[in-house]
Amino acid sequence: MKKFVPLFFFLCVGFTFGQKKELKKAEKLFETGDVQAASAILESSAALFDAADDKVKASLTFLEGKIAQSNEDFETAYSKFESLKGNSTVSSQLPQQMTAFSAAVVNSAIADNEAGAFAASASKLYLAYNVDKETNKDYLYYAASSAVNANDYTLALEYYNELKDIKYDGITTKYFATDDAQGAEIELSQTEYELYKKTKGYSNFREETSPSKYPEIVKNIALIYAQQGDNEKAMEAVKAARAETPNDLNLILTEANLYIELGEKERFQDLIKEAIAQDPNNAILYFNLGVVNGDMGNADQARTYYEKAIEIDSNYEAAYLNLVANILQRETPIVEEMNSISGTSKAENERYDSLKSKREDLYRECVPILKKLISLSKDQEAIKTLMNIYGTLGDTEGFKEMKALVE
Repeated sequence: MKKFVPLFFFLCVGFTFGQKKELKKAEKLFETGDVQAASAILESSAALFDAADDKVKASLTFLEGKIAQSNEDFETAYSKFESLKGNSTVSSQLPQQMTAFSAAVVNSAIADNEAGAFAASASKLYLAYNVDKETNKDYLYYAASSAVNANDYTLALEYYNELKDIKYDGITTKYFATDDAQGAEIELSQTEYELYKKTKGYSNFREETSPSKYPEIVKNIALIYAQQGDNEKAMEAVKAARAETPNDLNLILTEANLYIELGEKERFQDLIKEAIAQDPNNAILYFNLGVVNGDMGNADQARTYYEKAIEIDSNYEAAYLNLVANILQRETPIVEEMNSISGTSKAENERYDSLKSKREDLYRECVPILKKLISLSKDQEAIKTLMNIYGTLGDTEGFKEMKALVE
C-alpha cells in the first residue's frame, strides 16, 4: 500500500529554510557594513517572515534593532531590544548589544550638544539612562542639564525631580599616586590604584572625592519652580533637602536666594549669617549682606560688610565699587541742604562752607578706594568718578592723570 506524505510538510520545511536563508543574507550584509542592503532584504522578505517561528522572529527583531541603531533611529532600536529581554534566542548577545547601544546614543547626544541641538541631546541621554537605570544614572543628570540648555524647563524639572527621588549625588572618586621615577603625581584607575599599592615605584597614594551634586539638583528644582511662579513648591523642595542635610552650605544659600526672590530680606540676612558661620572667610557672603543692608537703608551696617569683604579679598572689585557708592550716597542730603541756603547772612555762608567741607571730606574718603580699584582693573566707571572728584577738589594733576586713562 502506498504511503502519502502531506505536501504541507514539504512546504513548511521550504518556507522555514527560505526565512533563515534571507535572514542570514541580511545579517552578513549588515556585518560587512552594508546596512542599506540588509534593510532592503528584510523589507522585500517581510511577507516571508510573517509566518516565522519565535526563534526566527527573535533573530529578525534583533537585526532590525541593530539596523535602527546604525541609522540612529534610537527609539525604534530601543523598542526592539527591550522586546527581546528574557528571550533565550538572543540572550547571549543582548547584554553586549545594549552596552553598544548606550554608547552610540550617548555619542550622538554629545554631538548634538556640540551642535547646539540640546533638546535632541536631552531626549537621547534620557533614553540611555533608561537602558540601565542603575548603571546609567549620570545620563539622567546630563539629560536634565541639556533640557535646561534647550530652555525646556518643564522637561528639566521632570528629570531633576527624578534625580531627587532616586537621591542621585553624582559623587565620584579619583585615585592618585606619585610615580617615584618621574617624581610626579599621576591619576590612576581604581584597578591600577589597588594594584600599584602592592608594587614598588609608587608612593603617596590618595583618593579625592567630588562634592555631591544633590544640593545643586534641589537648587535647580527650586529655581525652576520659582521661575514658574510656584514659590511654595520651590520652598518645599529646599526645606525637604535641608531637613536631610541642614548644614549644607549650598542648600542654605539656595534657600537664602529664594527669600530674596520673595522679597524677605531679613530672612535672607539670617541665612547668610548662618552660611558665614560655616564659611567665615567667604567674601561673597559679606558682600551680599552689604547689598541687602544697603537696600534696607542700613548704610553703616552695609559699609561694615563691604569693608569685611575687602579685608578677606583685597581684589574684590564689586566690593570697592559698592563701598564708594555707599560713601557717596551720604552726599545727597548735604547737597540738598547746600542748595537750600540763600547765602544772605553770615551764618548761612558759614553753614554753606561747613557743608562744602563735609562734602569734600566724603570725596577724599573715596580717593584711596577708587585708586585701589583702578589699579586692579582700570574700571572706567571708577576712573571717571575719580576724575570728577579730583576736578571738584581742585587736584589738577590727579584730574589730568584720570583723563588720560579714560577710554
